[in-house]
This record gives sequence, C-alpha cells and structure tokens, in this order.
Amino acid sequence: MNERDYQFTPFIERFNEYIVKIDESLFKEIECYSWSEFYLPLKYACQGGKRIRPLILNLAAETVLDSNINSTSANVADNIFSVSSAVELLHTESVIHDDIIDSDNLRRGQPSFHVKYGYNASILTADFILGIILNISAKANNSLVTQELSKASIRMSEGEMLELRLVKNHSISQEQYINVIENKTASLFEASAKMGAILANGSENQINALANFGRLLGIAYQIHDDLIDYNNEERLFNILVKQNDENNIFIEIMENTYLNYSDLARKELERIEGSNRSKRILQELTNLSSFS
Repeated sequence: MNERDYQFTPFIERFNEYIVKIDESLFKEIECYSWSEFYLPLKYACQGGKRIRPLILNLAAETVLDSNINSTSANVADNIFSVSSAVELLHTESVIHDDIIDSDNLRRGQPSFHVKYGYNASILTADFILGIILNISAKANNSLVTQELSKASIRMSEGEMLELRLVKNHSISQEQYINVIENKTASLFEASAKMGAILANGSENQINALANFGRLLGIAYQIHDDLIDYNNEERLFNILVKQNDENNIFIEIMENTYLNYSDLARKELERIEGSNRSKRILQELTNLSSFS
C-alpha cells in the first residue's frame, strides 16, 4: 500500500504477507463506515505502522493450530483477522490519545492526528473507534475475546493515568515504571497473544503460556523502545534516568532488565509442545532488534 512506502523497513518486508492481510481486513472494516463523517479521519489514523500486535495475534493462533494434531483452521481465519483489526484499532485509539497527552506533533512520519484534525475531532474519532471495536467483538461472538479486549482497554487507561500522575510529581521508582508499561503497553500485547490462542481453540496451558509470553514481550518491547529514545524525550523513562546519579550504570541495568524479560518471554513458549514455523518466529521476536 502507498501509505507504507516511506517506512518499508526490514520488519515490514519480512512480514509483508501477514501485514497485507491484516491491512485488508482492517480497511474492510473501515469501509463499512464510508457513509460517516469519520471515514477519512479513520483511514488517516490507521495508515502505516508495523501491525505488531495483530501480527502477534496471528502468530499465536498459528502456533496453536500447528501444534494441535486434531485442531482445524476451518472458519477460524476470518475471526482471527477480524479480531486482529479490533486489536489494531484499540492501539490506534490509544495513539490518538497519547499524542495529545504527550504533545507529539508527528506520528509515523506524518502530522499527528490532533495536528491534522484538531482536538475535538480527535476525541470524537477515538470514541467512534471504540464503537467499531464493540461491533467487531459482537460479530466474533466469543465472550472470552470480548473480555480480553475490555480488560486491555481498561488497563491501558489505568497505565496512562498512573503515568500522568508520576510525571506530574517528577518522582518515580523502577517498580512504578514497570507497573505503568505493564498496563499501558504490555496489556495489549498480552491480550493479542491470548486471543490468538483462544480463537485457535488452544488448551488452558497454551492460552496461559501465550498470554504470559505477550505480557513479558510487551514489557521488554517498551523498555527497549524507551532506551532508544530517552535522550530525546521528557517522559517517564527520562525522569527515571535523571533520578539516578550514575546514568550509564542505570542504563546498563535497564538494558539487562529488558533482556531478562525477553528471555522470560522465550521460556514461556517452551511450555508449548512441538516446534513449528510460527512458534519459531515468536521466539525470534523476543530479540527486540527484529522490530527495527
């Protein structure tokens, strides 16, 4: 798609087959609202991005389907891609809010949503997106999926609120920082992996292992991302760094922290018997450089 030309990274190139299908499903959902005032803003909000969370959902589902001899993928694929769209939309809704709160004027190389459409339209568009997510959830007709989407949305909001309080106070502990990102970022990673396993009719062990994998990977992902950008941002991680006299030592500690979470995520996958392509890809994703 043209929207991706400016950021055709090795990650997107490698997973282009998945991303194209995820995009097709996402924009098919958006086309249902071509009659709406929100149609063009929706398309703008959803363009670009790596689709990491829906990708994890798809790979988690395939890991389960390929691991279970008696499992069947009949009539599962449509639901998987539909729920993948809901996951990306929930992420998009949070991005619209985050950019307003953080006063970010650029997103994915383009003007942030609130810069292009204004604050009022941003708030209303985010509300409209929530309505679409509810509609997708209803069509999926799976109470566990609805529950996970709801839990993720609640936890993401809780994480954002906690971050606002901590930034205002300019005081934060490492434990509080982890608590913020576990809610704000990792909750949707966890929900994505867990819903993939649920939609593929995974066993309790498979569902729990993939949920834990998603949560741990999400924490590692955010720490890694914050380490890359901390010099350029006046945000939670930056405040945490400034509180430590020995910055270089603290940065090294946090690098080891994200590596530990990555290793723990990889170990959760070992709880799933067998080896298949999708499981191996999830294992490779615990190397955070693969997201670059």
